[in-house]
Amino acid sequence: MAETYRLTKKMVVDAKPAIGRPLFIWDKELRGFGCKIEAGGTKSFIVQYRNAEGRKRRLVLGRFGVMTVEQARDEARIKLGDVARGLDPADQKTATKNGLTVGGLCDWYLTEAETGRLLGRKRAPIKASTLAMDRSRIETHIRPLIGSRKVAAIRLPDVEAMQHDIAAGKTARARSGGRGGLASGGKGVASRSVTTLHSIFAHAKRAGLIEVNPALGVRKFPDVRRTRRLSRDELRSLGRALHEHAGTEHPVGLAIIRLLALTGLRLNEAQSMRHDWISQDGYIAFADTKSGAQIRVIGSPALALLRIQNIQENAPYVFPSDGGRTHFVAADGVLGRLCKRMGWTDVTAHTLRHTFGSIAGELGYSELTIAAMLGHAAGSVTGRYVHIDDAVKSAVEKVSQQIASLLDGPQV
Repeated sequence: MAETYRLTKKMVVDAKPAIGRPLFIWDKELRGFGCKIEAGGTKSFIVQYRNAEGRKRRLVLGRFGVMTVEQARDEARIKLGDVARGLDPADQKTATKNGLTVGGLCDWYLTEAETGRLLGRKRAPIKASTLAMDRSRIETHIRPLIGSRKVAAIRLPDVEAMQHDIAAGKTARARSGGRGGLASGGKGVASRSVTTLHSIFAHAKRAGLIEVNPALGVRKFPDVRRTRRLSRDELRSLGRALHEHAGTEHPVGLAIIRLLALTGLRLNEAQSMRHDWISQDGYIAFADTKSGAQIRVIGSPALALLRIQNIQENAPYVFPSDGGRTHFVAADGVLGRLCKRMGWTDVTAHTLRHTFGSIAGELGYSELTIAAMLGHAAGSVTGRYVHIDDAVKSAVEKVSQQIASLLDGPQV
């Protein structure tokens, strides 16, 4: 038999599923509003009512965890208000689902993710960097190809056709940030765009907006790893370019490029670095990275570079923007212009990261040591401790010194 409570977060959290049947908890102040606890433990907010024809209807508002009790109660008031005016919210929801386009669903995803209401990896809100990449794939590839299509009409072959179209260059457009040519897609971009679309559908299904994920079971192109690295001669060329364009390119952008080469950091890790993350003995305590919070060690050439950066009053960032309110974000554009002048069409910030790891490999360091140097899973901060041994510190120092000597070679 259903039990009656004033519905609170504690009540929902404490509610235990019944064996073999759902359990209902009803709010005594808003009649018809409640929470359904499935036998498997899933907890969903619901509203129950009789429509104008006297038919008993039950509508799922959203899952607990994605939606709070108060948000669900507010939504229930709206639905019950519609019932009082002779409308049937269940029919309205069906009509909305049937008319929902892929573009509209992408808009919903971006809005919900920006507010932190959607959970990604490790059950945490989706990171801003991930969302920025998702937005780029949506606007560049997904929306132009299938944005106007109704979700209810999308089938697996449509998703795979989108993947082939992206790989074939149908969404090619001019590059931004000073790079020449076209952003022509390719199999890697196509595969990652399908991954983004699959994730959007999965979030929508979880929120009750769609019944099935049309991308479920899609066969994606293999995501080929980028292997481009700079040779030692190319590192010397990069060093000359950094020196020659010191008066024409933004000095902060040039400093970030040099830091990337000396450390193997990811672009956003370098650009968003804060002064209070840096220790005097060469450790960087990142609050967040692609692999979570980390402590990374850097060599003395990189530490010396960080120490000579101008400190702006009330600016927490090592590389502040010109206004000082946020961090610098245009290093990729600076790198793109340098590469264009040198005739390099396939070099990115990630190339510098890969180069750091390759130099370490040439010097004989193991894959495990290189992973720790670059902040892969082996270098992640656990809930209890961080361990960076002397071997890793020694390796980082040697690689950083080696790259510094190439960048600072004779300027001719």
